Amino acid sequence: MVEVFALFVLALWLYLLTARGAFWLAGQRDDRPELPGPAVWPPLTAVIPARDEAVTIARCVRSVLGQDYPGKLDVIVIDDNSQDGTGTIAGEAAEAIGARDRLVVLQGRPLPPGWTGKVWALKQGVDFALTQTRKPKYLVLTDADIVYAPPALRRIVSRAENGPTVLTSVVARLHCESFAERCLIPAFVFFFQMIYPFAWVNRRERATAAAAGHCMLVRSDALARIGGIEAIRGALIDDCALAKRLKTVGPIWLGLSTRVQSIRRDRFGSIRSMITRSAYAELRYSPLLLVAAIVAMAIAFLAGPLLAVFASGTAAWFGLAAWCAMAIAFQPTLRLYDLNPLWGLAVPLIALTYMIWTIESAVQYARGRGGAWKGRFQAAPRDAR
Repeated sequence: MVEVFALFVLALWLYLLTARGAFWLAGQRDDRPELPGPAVWPPLTAVIPARDEAVTIARCVRSVLGQDYPGKLDVIVIDDNSQDGTGTIAGEAAEAIGARDRLVVLQGRPLPPGWTGKVWALKQGVDFALTQTRKPKYLVLTDADIVYAPPALRRIVSRAENGPTVLTSVVARLHCESFAERCLIPAFVFFFQMIYPFAWVNRRERATAAAAGHCMLVRSDALARIGGIEAIRGALIDDCALAKRLKTVGPIWLGLSTRVQSIRRDRFGSIRSMITRSAYAELRYSPLLLVAAIVAMAIAFLAGPLLAVFASGTAAWFGLAAWCAMAIAFQPTLRLYDLNPLWGLAVPLIALTYMIWTIESAVQYARGRGGAWKGRFQAAPRDAR
């Protein structure tokens, strides 16, 4: 029986390597291939929700306003009841580069029932953008800790126009310098690709839909067709919720980027908070799905190494082969982050950490503290969904 189970574990990794959209190759990139720009560059408005983002907002605003985009590009920052001068700093950043006339800072209104904070801030910014005389063809929904290399938006718009797509999104290159970041951040990107193979997301005929809230280029007419931002008002994982809605009205595209980067610096505690905030929401607050997810992760990531160490004979060799397969699968993501290939051997321990935090996410929800983010507990109670 042990040999049969070990063979199953190895077969699972052979499936993941060969039949799950080649997710592990990290091949869906915003610079592959290089695409021609449109004859007329459409107007853009970037919408940046910001709550106590004094540390990062200036660099974010300067990078967006400093794009070499040939068309009209404006920026709206929604100061979501910050206590650290976020809105003032955003205005000063635009003033410093002579672009204050292209920035609007909105003071966020109080959060109404049934909305998550970020989505409510996005709604206010989107509504303002669409009341302007020259409405933007595209909205750039981006986070306040994201910075853009000068050609980034031009390249993303070129991809959207060549698609054409109703949503074009990129996963930013996350900050990866501290020990905690090297341990956990590349794995976060790897697991995201495993759950939502980007090649499947990018096929119109596939139901798989996902996006990255770091940078989402959304056609404003498509957003209107799904009912606007209100369609995802209670979503904790707002980017994937928006992608799922938008894919019903047109093709979407998701890829990795090195031109779009996160400047948020993480430690173990902040990464843990990021996972516990949304992991149980990803499982639709279902205890059954939680158990299924933990069992599946244990089989995929823990069984192989345990068999390799504690089993004997054929079972041990199958377990070792599965462990090697997961280490090999992790290599393209490690190269993306310029990390030592030996980190591939640590995938089981990293996965175990994520499993523990997923369970903790469910515990926090049960205690009424789910979806914790900057003083808000946003996971909707079961009887409110």
